[in-house]
Amino acid sequence: MASKLTGTVALVTGASSGIGAATARRLAEHGADVALVARRKDRLEDLAAEIDKAGGAALVVAADITDRAQAEQAVARAVDRFGRLDTLVNNAGLMLLGPVVGADAEEWDRMIAINIQGLLYTTRAALPHLLRAADERPRQVADIVNISSIAGRVAWNGYGVYNLTKFGVNGFTESLRQEVTQRHVRVGVVEPGGVATELGSHNKPEVRTEMIDPFYEQTDVLAPEDIADGVAYMVTRPRHAAISELWIMPTDQA
Repeated sequence: MASKLTGTVALVTGASSGIGAATARRLAEHGADVALVARRKDRLEDLAAEIDKAGGAALVVAADITDRAQAEQAVARAVDRFGRLDTLVNNAGLMLLGPVVGADAEEWDRMIAINIQGLLYTTRAALPHLLRAADERPRQVADIVNISSIAGRVAWNGYGVYNLTKFGVNGFTESLRQEVTQRHVRVGVVEPGGVATELGSHNKPEVRTEMIDPFYEQTDVLAPEDIADGVAYMVTRPRHAAISELWIMPTDQA
């Protein structure tokens, strides 16, 4: 019996580690061909080899999606290779924490570029292909899943611009959902709590010591595979069912 995503194609950004890599594996296990998009080509190649060895098909696309031309080319390469695009997972993200007073504005620019602009660029490039896939077999439905955060629901001291980007992701997702879901391009957001990924590792040492490390020491956090399972659940629903929001938290995170 065919897997639920057999004959479909998925593109996952930020696929070189963490949630992105786990999601790419899970979608491939469900039968999708997968385009792996990130900047770290060596990691993408290792993941592609793993997927290929398991019987799947993966395309490595080394790209910086904060550059609109590269984001558009990433989508074009996926469609050129596999002939279609059915699922887009906007996972690439950056979390740099700290006070607004005296903040490094370059850190703000980097977060806005990755969390907002990169997501917009890939979505814009993918939408014509997703709308076409929604009219075609095998499933006659397509999906966009945006990986947001609990920080898109709740604001905290020290999270200001990261909160800004994730609240923005949630707002954009809901607006686009209303625009295209009745055309059978389902649009949903996943909001994880704490997950064991590299997300916090890009912060300054003092930020990690004061704001990040204590949380991970005290909390039984989620695994990337927990989020990948949520994404897979969303995109494998039957055509008549759309999951617009999925909030996934560690059981001991308030």
